[in-house]
Amino acid sequence: MQIIKPTIMAKMSAALGLAALLCAGAGAQTYPAKPIRFVVPFAPGGTAEIVGRVIGQELQKHIGQTVIVELKPGAGGNIGAEMVAHSEPDGYTLLLGSSSLASNVSLMKMNFDPRKDLIAVAGISMVPNILVVGSNSPYKTMADLLAAAKAQPGKLTFGSSGPGTSSHLSGELFKSVTGADILHVPYKGSGQVYPDLIAGRVDMLFDLQGSALYQIGGGKVRPLATSAARRSQALPDVPTIAELGYPGYENGSWLGIMAPAGTPADVVAKIEAAAAKSLQAKDVRERIEQIGGQPIPVDTNGFAQYFENDILRWQKLVESGSLKPMQ
Repeated sequence: MQIIKPTIMAKMSAALGLAALLCAGAGAQTYPAKPIRFVVPFAPGGTAEIVGRVIGQELQKHIGQTVIVELKPGAGGNIGAEMVAHSEPDGYTLLLGSSSLASNVSLMKMNFDPRKDLIAVAGISMVPNILVVGSNSPYKTMADLLAAAKAQPGKLTFGSSGPGTSSHLSGELFKSVTGADILHVPYKGSGQVYPDLIAGRVDMLFDLQGSALYQIGGGKVRPLATSAARRSQALPDVPTIAELGYPGYENGSWLGIMAPAGTPADVVAKIEAAAAKSLQAKDVRERIEQIGGQPIPVDTNGFAQYFENDILRWQKLVESGSLKPMQ
């Protein structure tokens, strides 16, 4: 029986370790070597899809691979987000994350923890919601709507794009600050709300400005207010909820690129760099401006802190009793 001396074993071990490092480095250098899935966890026709597709198209120019946008809606974005969170952390499955990930930590029971199972890679934008009613609605102003809601508690309804989405939470914050008792009716995406809103089967909807503008332009719905801190350039005559007597009211949906926890740092850096270049493209900037998007931190560290701060914001609202967790 041949005996291998300890010194020889040590050299062999070191050589194997070096080989492993070199292989790992080579793998990182070749990223991406195949198409990348970019999961948008919301229904077709909404702002998330609009942003996801324009970012995905530009991203592939700077990252050097095809980026396939895949819609996976449901549960206020949780279904698609959970799928990404449980995916292989190799940079080939990315998520268009949204503010629902921050709020749902405190408001919903989830099968994953966004704080531990996802990495914030690059921020894109924050988009406000527009409060809209059907064009045939008797409510011409927000004051009209509130007067009816307070005269008939629990009778008026607001549709949303799903539990935990900014559409839903803007409505819940609206109820909280105004004291109005309005019934929530969840849908699977704001696009599904509009037929019932236009027909008068639901009374109101908070929808992200991007998709709301399309409906407003078609003349089928009427804007009453915006959830932003300031009026939109696209809707200069539409007041903010804050200026209508509820100072401090502000809400919307931020969007950003996220990846499964454990994704190698150098891969994250490549995605971050490609995203930053994508956001400078003229087509992307114009599209984000059209939907009323406001800037948020783009870099990984800044976006991660932004995400954490938003988690704390919703946590404080729940702890103070301003919002109740969803069953």
